[in-house]
Amino acid sequence: MSGVLGRLTRALPPGLLAVGVGTVTLGVASYAHLAVAGHALDRESLAEVSVLWTMAMSFGLGLFFPVEQELTRVIAARAATGQGALPVLRKATVLTAGLLLVVLAGLAAFSGQLADVFFHGDRTMVVALAAAFVGPAACYLTRGVLAGLGHFTSYGVQLGVDGVLRIAFSVGLMAAGVHSALAYSLILAVSPVLAMLVSLPKTLRVSRPGPAIGWRELCSGLGMLTASFLLAQFVANAAVLSIQVLAPSQAVLVGAFTGAMVLSRVPLFVFGALQASLMSGLSTAVATGDRAGFRKLLTKTCAMVGALGVLGGVPAVALGPWIIHVAFNADRHALGPVDFLWLSVGTLAYLLATVVGQAVIARGHHRRQLAGWALGTLALLLVTCLPGDPATRVEAAYTVGPLVVLAVMLLALRGGGRLPGAGPDTARAAVAADTVSAG
Repeated sequence: MSGVLGRLTRALPPGLLAVGVGTVTLGVASYAHLAVAGHALDRESLAEVSVLWTMAMSFGLGLFFPVEQELTRVIAARAATGQGALPVLRKATVLTAGLLLVVLAGLAAFSGQLADVFFHGDRTMVVALAAAFVGPAACYLTRGVLAGLGHFTSYGVQLGVDGVLRIAFSVGLMAAGVHSALAYSLILAVSPVLAMLVSLPKTLRVSRPGPAIGWRELCSGLGMLTASFLLAQFVANAAVLSIQVLAPSQAVLVGAFTGAMVLSRVPLFVFGALQASLMSGLSTAVATGDRAGFRKLLTKTCAMVGALGVLGGVPAVALGPWIIHVAFNADRHALGPVDFLWLSVGTLAYLLATVVGQAVIARGHHRRQLAGWALGTLALLLVTCLPGDPATRVEAAYTVGPLVVLAVMLLALRGGGRLPGAGPDTARAAVAADTVSAG
């Protein structure tokens, strides 16, 4: 067993172990948050928290995670040639603040409609949703700098603090006898901001002065990247929202679906530990012309992700109905093993599509990545709109959408041409990148 674990560890990108503890902690916290809410709230209130949690996680990630990815890519390439990150951080801060203001203005403008459709007319839940976008905006900005410079310990600390706070706040509310959907929702706003403040001093210290960066260099691919990640998050999280829309009166089914989605997506939480160092490693390989390193890193990561999908899917299919009943107080008869099989296959396809998509981004093919997620989203919507049982349609759509994305990404990567050849500065750049990654 130790030999197998050793081989798996060596197959992972640099920095995984440092980020892994924080990722696992945050993943457990996500379960704990919903689990505690499931035992403290009635079915209707739990459905509201579940929908808000899904929207905050999906659209928050879709809007602001691209900032982290682009920062990681740009800063890693700069670090490989000895350039400081401070100019990039400054411009990215202005960019993130502007994006956040646009999001908050949109939520304010459509607060009534959102409240009526998703929260039974309760506008305070829309306020909580708006607050839940502030944390991701701040966290992904600092994480992009830390990942690009290879400071994965600080990256993992931020994740871990966020997770610990979510657990502490959830348990504290339940111990205090609080039964408010708003209170449990506000945890998503407070914990990430506090975690970001813990890692902010380190982020500022490691951001050294360097050559100025133009808006075009920073933003040239960000629009397409943001659109891609929004579509990716829609594909990943559409199941809960679709059930809410297709079966609004079935709160039991909505609650069960939320638990099932969280359970079937356990590998996604683990993949979070891979993602930060994966983009840094791929971007460094592209910047230094390391074709063999690029292929090796991508191949090993795909193999690891495949193993994660199988290891997470088998127990979900075998024990899923029982687990969501115990963990989330969901009706064990609302979903069966076949439902969990659909969701597990969809999760595996989504993981592989995301990994290959990272390689497409690292090579600068943002447009091709966007095309993949657009076609996958279209396929998901088409399957969802077919006649039949709502649960079956939603599950099939969750599987078909990522499979279409994966196929398009593979074609995009295969047709992307070769990496730039190694220039005279490649050796020096590689040494610089190794030095940064060791931090």
